[in-house]
Amino acid sequence: METISLDDFLDNGIIREKPFREMVAKIDYRLYQDKKVIIKGCAGVVVPTWAYLILVSHVSQVADKIYYGEPRQAVKIFDKQLI
Repeated sequence: METISLDDFLDNGIIREKPFREMVAKIDYRLYQDKKVIIKGCAGVVVPTWAYLILVSHVSQVADKIYYGEPRQAVKIFDKQLI
């Protein structure tokens, strides 16, 4: 399972829309082709809903399944086979 940590998108300790969108645009999504992907949120930072939506919209184009949370208690939020 591949992991995307929202901590990697922080800009001075918060998620700002413009830098977030720029970082998301630079990701090589082929790394997630037909794989299970987990998106880990920031424990100490409020993550705006739009950040999850933007990231999932990109990853769902290539990933087989997308989960949110911690690996032991992950919640499935996308499954390509259900489309």
